[in-house]
Amino acid sequence: MPIGIDAFDDEPDAALDVAVGTQPYRVLAFLVEHDDQAFTQTEIHERTGIKRGSVGSVLSRLEDRGLVRHRGRYWAIAEDDRLASFAAQQAASSASTTDDYYGEDEA
Repeated sequence: MPIGIDAFDDEPDAALDVAVGTQPYRVLAFLVEHDDQAFTQTEIHERTGIKRGSVGSVLSRLEDRGLVRHRGRYWAIAEDDRLASFAAQQAASSASTTDDYYGEDEA
């Protein structure tokens, strides 16, 4: 679906456009959660459930966008300002799943 030229022009260059639930989103969410470690493609496959054959292409596309980095066999989250808001969103989402939605026990 096309968008208007005004929306096109107003889109910030720094926006991180990764749709929730997609394979790139799942890889980024995993790497953000473990930002102090680097993983092989096999480990990412095992931890995210993404098909082994798809992990490499996802990582390559993310690397092209500057969102992940790798050295040898290992991949890690990149140091990119766009990822700060993504990490904050992940933390908020994670916290909301552990909140007590039922409030205090009623006696």
